[in-house]
Amino acid sequence: MKILVTGATGFVGRSLCAHLVAQGHDVTAFVRNGAHGLADVKVATGALDDEDFVTRTLTEIDCVVHLAGRAHQLDDNSDNPLEAFRIVNRDATLVLAACARQAGVKRFVFISSIGVNGSSTTVEPFCEDSAATPLADYAISKHEAELELSRLKCDDFDVVIVRPPLVYAAHAPGNFARLLKLVSAGVPVPFASLTNQRSMIALENLVDFISLCVVHPAAANELFLISDGIDVSTPQIFRYLAQGMGKRSIHFYFPQPLIHAAAKMIGKEALYKQLCGSLVVDSGKARKLLGWKPLLSPEQALIRSGTLYKQQRT
Repeated sequence: MKILVTGATGFVGRSLCAHLVAQGHDVTAFVRNGAHGLADVKVATGALDDEDFVTRTLTEIDCVVHLAGRAHQLDDNSDNPLEAFRIVNRDATLVLAACARQAGVKRFVFISSIGVNGSSTTVEPFCEDSAATPLADYAISKHEAELELSRLKCDDFDVVIVRPPLVYAAHAPGNFARLLKLVSAGVPVPFASLTNQRSMIALENLVDFISLCVVHPAAANELFLISDGIDVSTPQIFRYLAQGMGKRSIHFYFPQPLIHAAAKMIGKEALYKQLCGSLVVDSGKARKLLGWKPLLSPEQALIRSGTLYKQQRT
C-alpha cells in the first residue's frame, strides 16, 4: 500500500515508518523540514495547513496515519492553551482528513489518546463503550477531532481511531524519560505499599497495532483502546526497568495520603496520579475483532527498555 505518515520524525513516527517499510509498504513521510534522518521512505516537506501542498502530496495515497500534533506542554506560555491545542490537534487534523477524502484516500488512521476517556480509573477499566470525559486541554482537543472526523466517514473513506495510554521505550520522551532517569539513579522510592494498576503500551506493540489498522478490513470506522494487555503497578515498573539496567530497585513504606498531600502542596498532583493512581484499559476489542496479539509483554518490554537505556549511556 501507499501510506502517508504525519509526525514521521517523532517518537512513534520513526518506528512506524521503519515497520511499514519492513512490511513492504510504499511510505511517504510528511515532515516540516528537510532534516529528517529517515531511511527508505519518500519525504514530503511542508506544512499541514498548506492545503494545496497537502492535496498534491495525497495523490495516489491509499491510507494516511496521522500522528502529528501538539503534545503536552510542561511550560505552556500560550495565552489560551486550549485554543493552541485545538488549532493543531483538531483544526489541522480536519483539514488533512478533508483533503485526504477529496484526494481519494481510502482510510484515515487517527492516533488519539486515552486521555479522551479520562485521567484515571477506579472500579471499571476504560473500554470503547466508556463515556468520553477528557480533562486536560490536550485530551479535549483530541476528542473534538475524533467527533469531527466521524462526520467525514462515507462509503469511500473510513476513519480508524486509536487511543493509546502511555507509550514507552528506552528513548521515550516526557514522563517516562524522567522515570528512566530516576530508576537509573538508584534513588529509594516510597512505593512499597502501592498496589495501583497501570495500562501502558510498548512502542513495538503500538507500531505493530497501527500497521494492522492500516490494512485490516474489519478496522474500518472503528475505535480501539489499545494496551499491552497486562497491567502493571508502579513498583513493578520500577523493578522491571531496574532489572534491565542491572540495578536494584529500592522501595520503602510511606503513607500514600501524605505523598498525595505533599504533591498537592507543590503543584504536582497530576504527577502523583500518574505514579500512584490507576488507569486500566480493556483492549479486548483489538484482539477479538482484529486478532491482534502484542509482540511483547510489559515485563519483556520494560526490561528491554532498561537494558537499552543503560547501553545508550555507556
